[in-house]
Amino acid sequence: MNLILTCEHAGNEIPAHYEHLFANAHDVIQTHRGYDPGALDLFRELSGLAVFSQEYMISRLLVEPNRSLGHPQLFSEYTNQLPEAEKEELLEEFYLPYRHYIESRIGNYISAGGEVLHISVHSFTPELNGEVRNADVGLLFDPARDEEAHFCKRFQKSLFRQDKELEVKFNYPYLGIDDGFTTYLRQKFPNQYVGIELEVNQKFVKDNKMEKRLKNVIFEALLETLK
Repeated sequence: MNLILTCEHAGNEIPAHYEHLFANAHDVIQTHRGYDPGALDLFRELSGLAVFSQEYMISRLLVEPNRSLGHPQLFSEYTNQLPEAEKEELLEEFYLPYRHYIESRIGNYISAGGEVLHISVHSFTPELNGEVRNADVGLLFDPARDEEAHFCKRFQKSLFRQDKELEVKFNYPYLGIDDGFTTYLRQKFPNQYVGIELEVNQKFVKDNKMEKRLKNVIFEALLETLK
């Protein structure tokens, strides 16, 4: 099985041409609303296990690469009021090239007769809207897809073997069938594709770096699961 890693919320970059839209949003861009703190660091740690990996460095506040076309959260409050022609420019310049590139790479492996395990690396804020998220790691998948459920059960057991105190939950803090890039790709590739979202609690992140111990735990657990 070919492991592919992506990181849709790796960075919070705003291209110079669009900086005027965020003149009063500097603080917001630095928060989890602008990107997933620590996700890029973890993604890079795991990339050595993958046959292919790709990160997306533009802030999701410009356009959200982990949402489908037409989704109400595709554009943020900073870009949602733009004329339709300018929204199309954002899609053509940033969103579509990234999504199409990943899709084509996956398609190439599948066309060659291979199977693809796609892990999309994310992090989540420890508290949202007053609710404390009581998990360290979340594994998001479609329960109706046996291969995804089987992989996540094995991955969870491997994580527990590395650290028995780790709180690992399935489809938390989001559902694996919610709108996202993996959800879209399951529809494009109903066979030979396994799509998982790996979510890690940002309580383990400082200065955009994931705690080294936890990175090692996840790396070793994933390596074991892939064998």
